[in-house]
Amino acid sequence: MRRFLTVLSTVSLVGFLGLAGSAQASAGQPLAPHHGGPHISVFATGLNNPRGLTFGPDGHLYVAEGGLGGHHSTVGRCQQVAGAAAPYTGSTNNPVLGGRISKISRSGKVTTVVKALPSSQTSAAIGSLVSGVSSVAFIGHQLYALLAGAGCSHGVPNVPNGVIKVGQHGHWRLIANLSAFQKAHPVAHPDPEDFEPDGTWYSMIAIGGALYPMDSNHGELDRVTRHGHISRVIDISASQGHVVPTAIVHHHGATYISNLGLFDPTDGAGDEHVWQLTRHDTLKVRATGVEKVLGLAFRGGQLYALEMSTMGGSPAPDTGAIVRVSSHGPATTVVSGLSFPTGMTVGPDGAFYVSNNGFGFGAGEGQVLRIQL
Repeated sequence: MRRFLTVLSTVSLVGFLGLAGSAQASAGQPLAPHHGGPHISVFATGLNNPRGLTFGPDGHLYVAEGGLGGHHSTVGRCQQVAGAAAPYTGSTNNPVLGGRISKISRSGKVTTVVKALPSSQTSAAIGSLVSGVSSVAFIGHQLYALLAGAGCSHGVPNVPNGVIKVGQHGHWRLIANLSAFQKAHPVAHPDPEDFEPDGTWYSMIAIGGALYPMDSNHGELDRVTRHGHISRVIDISASQGHVVPTAIVHHHGATYISNLGLFDPTDGAGDEHVWQLTRHDTLKVRATGVEKVLGLAFRGGQLYALEMSTMGGSPAPDTGAIVRVSSHGPATTVVSGLSFPTGMTVGPDGAFYVSNNGFGFGAGEGQVLRIQL
């Protein structure tokens, strides 16, 4: 997503300049006195571009890590992405640079479940920003993950973007080739100036024994069975245009979707929404007034949105937030001061768990925060 990545190039500067003040906190340490507000502590550290996260049936937290990118180019071998993000360079089977899935115990101990997954990065012109594993989900006791940094257009010619099934001892296999599906089933209104041939798959949830990955660049939500059959649920671009859908959650039989927006000069004018997916697979607006959403979660029957930055236009450091979403009025900020957060879930203890320092930071600088209201 060219507009997405161009603006996030500011994040890489933040990482190099050391402006993400919370990055130096150790696991379990409160970030600051809160005087009756939410209690925020660093639950885990040492992560590489952490993204989506979910609690498994074993009670542990599982986190998708984008990795650290790569150096392999496919220029001249296949269609490249459009705009300043090109050319991507990638890595495959690289235990140092590759994406990972990590498991975090109740005490905050981090262990690697899978490593050396495909990881890629944009051109240096916009900050060498990383994509890799973007989301994790369970069906029963089986773990699945979503590859977002793979595909030939990302410098990874031999592994497409798709859904993988995670086995034991670090083994995995691709069950659904989403790169091929997108090429065979184009959406109605792709943006040619901001087009990624292999897509930008950001979120995935499990509902009723199937997986639902969502692509932000093409603008689509698909369904993947446990046997790898892919079908289209909704072409979001057909009704909404290029709105960059990023976040999805399912609660009490209803599915909700929100978006990042485009960071254009009119940003803040209402191009970010929370929609509800109807029974007829159309979208109806549930709420407006949210900003740059990268996560959705329910807590106590109330919907919350994770805002990557609350600044209109370009994002700014330490302006990420969690807001309580209302269909009858403006969103209410319940947590502020987050540093480019990228994923959110609610734990069995009722606390929010948030991937922090999620874009543009160096090796091991990613975190998971625990936030108790």
